[in-house]
Amino acid sequence: MNTSTTVDDFEAAALPYMDDLFRTARRVLGNQSEAEDVVQETFLQAWKSFERFELGTNCKAWLYKIMFHVIQHSRRKRFSFNLRSTKDENVELESSLVYEPPVPQQLTDEEVIAAFDRIPVQYREVLVLADVQDFSYKEVSDTLNIPPGTVMSRLNRGRKLLRIELSAYAEAYGVEAVTASMHARA
Repeated sequence: MNTSTTVDDFEAAALPYMDDLFRTARRVLGNQSEAEDVVQETFLQAWKSFERFELGTNCKAWLYKIMFHVIQHSRRKRFSFNLRSTKDENVELESSLVYEPPVPQQLTDEEVIAAFDRIPVQYREVLVLADVQDFSYKEVSDTLNIPPGTVMSRLNRGRKLLRIELSAYAEAYGVEAVTASMHARA
């Protein structure tokens, strides 16, 4: 294998996604410096294993899978997680979810980003991959190494949480309270 061809192939396949990876890492991690480190480590890992990558396949999904592996590995190194059962998580989440009115079209990007940053990371990851990067449920499942049902559940909950976060801005724009009949349909 010719090294210069490999370098050219890697650059052609992977580098176009660098900005997307950085934006996603920045949104998920909430820290520019950490995002830069994660993207750098992602490209290092991708380069090291590029001989296993099959040219012509979905390089974007491959890079995102590597990046989320790097993110998860760095989290495990920094934190010791107190795992809660899914049942406890569902009870807590269900008790906090309330229907909110639709969001007006006048929201600024900054307002949406600030609301997105307030959503728990497990929902942000799924939202950014499915709704921003347009990955399929299967691709999100493979990237985050979670079951497809969990992807659908987190995507649904993440969207609801984002709607709740944005409702305060909607009220500031004069959106009135939803009538009981509209609330019943939701």
